[in-house]
Amino acid sequence: MSNALRVVLIDDEAPARSRLKELIADCAPLVPARVVGEAGNGREALELLARVSADLVLVDIRMPQMSGIEFARHALALESPPAVIFVTAYDEYAIKAFELRALDYLLKPVRRARLLAALSRARGMSAPGREALRGLESAPRRHLSVPERGRISLVPVADILYLKAELKYVTIRTAGREYLLEESLTHLEQEFAEAFVRVHRNCLVAKSRIRGFEKAEAQEGEQSWVVQLEGCAEKLAVSRRQWQQVKELAAG
Repeated sequence: MSNALRVVLIDDEAPARSRLKELIADCAPLVPARVVGEAGNGREALELLARVSADLVLVDIRMPQMSGIEFARHALALESPPAVIFVTAYDEYAIKAFELRALDYLLKPVRRARLLAALSRARGMSAPGREALRGLESAPRRHLSVPERGRISLVPVADILYLKAELKYVTIRTAGREYLLEESLTHLEQEFAEAFVRVHRNCLVAKSRIRGFEKAEAQEGEQSWVVQLEGCAEKLAVSRRQWQQVKELAAG
């Protein structure tokens, strides 16, 4: 089966993966496909996909640590992202969301006929669109994904001190190091509004890391301020436009 569809299975329940593996083997005479890897969560799957070439991923949506939708968003950073079919026990309302965004899904318990149809379509599928995935889940991601040397580095959002836009990239700063992310600062602000506040047109800082403010050199005759963050020696400028909002946050 040299031209067989290469499939990776992601589910935190081993029996569910075994069931899918058996069904894929049953479908193979009609739609050549073989399982090239399995993972119990999204983080393991991203590490696996750095080593194994896959055409298609079947991923459960509800998993601990990282949902299937968040995994799919991170997988887009891979050099050759696979097509994705979500496996779900969601209700009818949630299924409509998949259909509206033209994302394929399988309902649990997965039936052979439905899987056969999905595998047949998968040959013509590409990786899901970023916008479609962004609109599918209301909860913010727990990680940001950065491609580095052929693999994906996951940066926990809880570890981020600030996000700063520089040219076409956003610099992610943690206590340990910096990363370069190719995403929009505006989209990041919308997604993580609960955790970050804009202090400047090009910078968001983690609310929980703010330790205080200092007066800086006066600019154009007006007093300016910088923000101090826990775990960061760098002092970040607060723009006059953002100062009132940031000051109210600090007072609260």
